[in-house]
Amino acid sequence: MPTFDVTSELDMQEVKNAVDQAQREIVNRFDFKGTDSLIELGEHTITLESASEDRLNALRQVVEEKFVKRKVSLKGLDHGPVTDASGGRARQVSTLAAGISSDKAKELNKHIKAMGMKGVSSSTQGEQLRVQAKKRDALQEVIASLREKDFGIPLQFGNFRD
Repeated sequence: MPTFDVTSELDMQEVKNAVDQAQREIVNRFDFKGTDSLIELGEHTITLESASEDRLNALRQVVEEKFVKRKVSLKGLDHGPVTDASGGRARQVSTLAAGISSDKAKELNKHIKAMGMKGVSSSTQGEQLRVQAKKRDALQEVIASLREKDFGIPLQFGNFRD
């Protein structure tokens, strides 16, 4: 029976490259001189800090531009609230989404079942979703349908087997 897996992952090497490029750009840009803006990459977070909230917004925009240039989906970046840091500075922590949460898995399963295709079933396996069908064409229709709808997370389709 043909199957494929739906996963949600970010290429961490590309994320690291995008953050490095953004750091190099803010060092050279005139509008960031004297703001002591910084970008820190954690294991699953990116911390942005700058002198004011408007400089923080500009910093976030630089990071997002570098993500787009490196072809890293912005859906995998969840920005937290802007908070006050020490010295009257502004800080924002953005989390990097990896894996499909149970809520998103339920939403994906519901969407697949709502398609009403005969012989198609899906099941959650950890942080991924496995879709099975009797025919290969049905799986390709499911992939096309999942690509059309925005679920708020980056989706990858792999491990296609006949």
